[in-house]
Amino acid sequence: MKRFALVLSLLLVAIQYRLWNGDGGIHAVQRLEGQLAGQYAQNEQLKRRNQGLYAEIRDLHSGTEAIEERARNELGMIKEGETFFRIVDAD
Repeated sequence: MKRFALVLSLLLVAIQYRLWNGDGGIHAVQRLEGQLAGQYAQNEQLKRRNQGLYAEIRDLHSGTEAIEERARNELGMIKEGETFFRIVDAD
């Protein structure tokens, strides 16, 4: 009977070890859950960036205002008939 209890105890210890430290164990599951949460956060950030890019694409397709704004800001262009003023700080 003592041997049977010893064997059962050893089996219990082996099962507990695999539960905590083995493949698919509690520690592995917690690590994967952390990685999953990080991936969800990254996906949300990329989704917001993509929505902004889609909005910019729609603006570029629908009208000339976005094109004019980009030409002014990025290329320094002005419209015909406009007067360009540069304000310089006294510093």
